[in-house]
Amino acid sequence: MQTTTAEDQNDFFKSKVLGHPSGLFVLFFTEMWERFSYYGMRALLVLFFTASVLDSGWGWPKEHALAIFGTYTALVYLSTMLGGYFADKVIGIRWAVVVGALLMTLGHAFMALETSFFIYAGLLFLVFGSGFFKPNMTSIVSEMYKDFPEKKDGAYTIFYMGVNAGAFFGIMLCGYLGEKVGWSWGFGVAGIFMLFGLLQFWFAQGIFGNIGLKPVKATPAEKAAAVTTEQEGGKLNPFTSFHMVLIIACIGLGLAWILNDPVNKISEGTTNLFSFNLFGIDGSNFIILTALVLFLILLISRISRYDKILKDRMIAIVFFAIITMIFWSIFEQAPGSLTLFAKDYTQRILEGTSGTIFKIVNSLITVGPLAIITWVLFKLFGQTFKKYKLSNIILGFSFLIIWGIAIWMVVNEYKSTSYNVQYQNANGVVNTGKVVSSESYKDNEQVAIIDLENNSFYTSSDKATVENNALVDKDKNYIGDVFDGKITNIVDKEKPGAFGTLVSYAEVEFTTTAGATIKREIRLAKGEKETLKVGDAKQILVTHNIKYDNNQTSPTKATIVSRVAATEINASWFNILNSLFIITLAPLFSKWWSSKHNPSANNKYAIGMLFLAIGMAFVAVGAASIPAGAKSASVSMMWLVFVYLFHTMGELCVSPVALSYVSKLVPGRMIAIMFGVWYLAVAIGNKLAGIFGEMSESVADEKGYSYFFWMLTGVSLAASLFAFVLGPIVKKLMHGVK
Repeated sequence: MQTTTAEDQNDFFKSKVLGHPSGLFVLFFTEMWERFSYYGMRALLVLFFTASVLDSGWGWPKEHALAIFGTYTALVYLSTMLGGYFADKVIGIRWAVVVGALLMTLGHAFMALETSFFIYAGLLFLVFGSGFFKPNMTSIVSEMYKDFPEKKDGAYTIFYMGVNAGAFFGIMLCGYLGEKVGWSWGFGVAGIFMLFGLLQFWFAQGIFGNIGLKPVKATPAEKAAAVTTEQEGGKLNPFTSFHMVLIIACIGLGLAWILNDPVNKISEGTTNLFSFNLFGIDGSNFIILTALVLFLILLISRISRYDKILKDRMIAIVFFAIITMIFWSIFEQAPGSLTLFAKDYTQRILEGTSGTIFKIVNSLITVGPLAIITWVLFKLFGQTFKKYKLSNIILGFSFLIIWGIAIWMVVNEYKSTSYNVQYQNANGVVNTGKVVSSESYKDNEQVAIIDLENNSFYTSSDKATVENNALVDKDKNYIGDVFDGKITNIVDKEKPGAFGTLVSYAEVEFTTTAGATIKREIRLAKGEKETLKVGDAKQILVTHNIKYDNNQTSPTKATIVSRVAATEINASWFNILNSLFIITLAPLFSKWWSSKHNPSANNKYAIGMLFLAIGMAFVAVGAASIPAGAKSASVSMMWLVFVYLFHTMGELCVSPVALSYVSKLVPGRMIAIMFGVWYLAVAIGNKLAGIFGEMSESVADEKGYSYFFWMLTGVSLAASLFAFVLGPIVKKLMHGVK
């Protein structure tokens, strides 16, 4: 007699791919394209803001770019609470996903236009789009498997493979297009694939049955049953009017501070909502401190109302949230200060054998995962093509484009050659440099280059000396040109994207070694305008960073001296290492967690923070040779590889277990508020990441980049020791939850 299993009676399991419902793989590809777009754009954002105007960027100081980046990533996590509310109470999970995907598609499209208005509008749309999309995809997975809890772990493993595959390909391809072809290409391609994700989800949504439809009001019987369920595990503690006032005040003050912070910095203080001083505290600091105090009052007031066991478990969650906040503040240096370090201070041109090896490895890690995911795609086609033909055609077409971009990139890199060139810069000095191009040139041929000249007032240093107008380091490596100049004018100009505010410049006139009279503009720091006047004599430093002119728009030409097979790794490329290491190491960590050596919750956090500290220590050691104030260097890329390796291991200790413990430590009725606390901690961590990144420039100028990375190492190590020491106390607070 043939028996009927629970799976046979479940509609979702009637159509299976790799042992799981076909609907899971519709979610897999939707989430993959969303992560592709999010991480692809994120990898380029800081690079775009800080790129020279000659390089089609906005030419912002690093601290301004990192200020707005920290605010953007913090708002992405805060917006998930808004998106979750609308999904649960108003429009339903499925419509929330569609609205989120549509908003993000528009956001990427706006950013591709690159004007100030559309960049800011694009970021705003991306924030709200992520808020609607991010929390609701996993809710559909959870609903699909609610009768099969034993299969949930496998389902989430597959789902998060889609997350990491999307991040991997988004950073690799959008990053390559943005840096090598043009920023609009990177931003635009991110939007195109977000649109593909939206369309394939929309036309296949019938596969989810009734999951995620618009919520309906509960009947009186259902409400009574819900109250009975809520009362299990302790008394109910509804929010009082006082609590609601505290919540509104915290949200209002916190959002005002998060938005005002980058506006104030980018506008050089001319646009500041909190330009006051109370009790000797700056207005901006007073606002955020007030918000934090009010939040602590709210948290203590709420926690103190529960019975002892639940109270203790909530305190344990707060402990985990604090460690999580510190973790993300260090980990999220990846798209900020670490990417800028890769751009300016890392040897990214690999020549000869090392260049060839990189090309082969890069080709394998591009084509290999893409082939595996394409195989999964064909498996899904076999199950769903007849019923959801249009969705499958859109998905297939999107993969044809991905294959096209990937193959073009691989071929382009194999043609890549490093050219040693010689050129005369605008100051009449003959310089030598190196450019990498996939175009084919011969010796003595002329190539178009862009001289990304940087001008600043010269300050003498014992680590560099001036010899015949050339500034050289202790090893006689050329740094830049130093000339005697005179200030001829001081002007205010509007900078791109700087909220219409004016930035001060000094016009300086000097004579080059070739006898030519040159004028250059030097951006003045805040308050510097008041200390300078027309006629002042100033020495200026002119540094050069040349690159190949992809669009052949620059009048500057260089003569090829010699050439060798090589590749130039784009700065955003290093971010793909995180996804690559997650896919590689996740099975090993999963085995560790299921073995008899599985660490306790707080020890996982402690180990994760220790891995974070080790990663930062690697780059701190690597940066030790960079003198304070240096604007460029060429340290080995392996230091960054080790950073991402250990940071990924730290993430595997912290991130996957975080929300799991929230759901285990509190009853169902409190999941929403504690998830809110959790996402708040992650949002604060992301904003702190931006603040730490802003510090990098001033610290590097005064004490060197190595000192900055040692600071982050110290913070990580202190958090690790804190978690280890408090281990027994936290274990007691959890009351047996493992």
